[in-house]
Amino acid sequence: MKKTRDILIRSQLFGGLPEEHITEIEKIAVDKNYNKGDVIFYDGDEGNGFYLVAAGSVSVYKLSPDGKEQILHIIKESDTIGAVPVFSGKSFPANARALSKTHLLFFERKKFIQLITGKPNLTMNILALLSTRLREFTIQVENLSLKEIPGRLASYLLYLAQEQGNKDLVKLNISKLQLANLLGTGPESLSRALGNMKSKKLIAEEGAAIRLLDREQLQEFAEKGKDSR
Repeated sequence: MKKTRDILIRSQLFGGLPEEHITEIEKIAVDKNYNKGDVIFYDGDEGNGFYLVAAGSVSVYKLSPDGKEQILHIIKESDTIGAVPVFSGKSFPANARALSKTHLLFFERKKFIQLITGKPNLTMNILALLSTRLREFTIQVENLSLKEIPGRLASYLLYLAQEQGNKDLVKLNISKLQLANLLGTGPESLSRALGNMKSKKLIAEEGAAIRLLDREQLQEFAEKGKDSR
C-alpha cells in the first residue's frame, strides 16, 4: 500500500502544498478499503466527510424512480469524492460505489474544516476543485440534453485525451456498459456510434483503449452535437 504522504502529495487537492500542511493533513486521514461493487455512501447520507482515491476507481451515480442507473462521474486515483456536500454542510446528493478493489483516504468534515482555517493556499485548492466539479457537471448536462450520441461520445473522448495528457491513445478504464451509462445511452447505441466513427476513420479501437485518428472531425462532432457528414 502506498504511503499516505505520497498519496497526498500526488493528489489534485493537496499537491503543491507546503510540507507542514501535508504533515497536518496526514494526521487526520483515515484509511478505508473497499472491494469491487461495495457501496461507499448512498444518496441522502449525511455529508460527514469526503474521500480521496488512493488506488482504484469509484462510480458516482443516481438512480431513477424505476431503478435505472445514471453515472455522473468516474472518480479515479488522486481525485476526491464528496467534497461539495461536505463544504456546503448538506447530505450526499448521489451514490458512490467502488468499480474495483479501492483504497480511499477519508477526511472527517469537522476535523478538516478546523485544519484549513487560516490556510489560504489549501482553501484556494478547494475552490479550484469545486469549480472544476461545477464545470464537469455543466458539460455533462449540456451533452445529455443537447447532443446526439456521436456528439456525446466525441466530447468524452476529447475530454479523456486532455485528462490523460493530450495523447492520441486514450484509456477508457471503464467497461462499454459503464461508458454507455455515463453518456446516457444504451450499449447498442454506443456500439453503433463507435462503429460509425471507426468506419469513417475517426477512431480505432485497440483493446481497452481508443486511438483518436481525426481530432478535427471529432471536435466538430463535439461542437455540433451530431454527425454532420
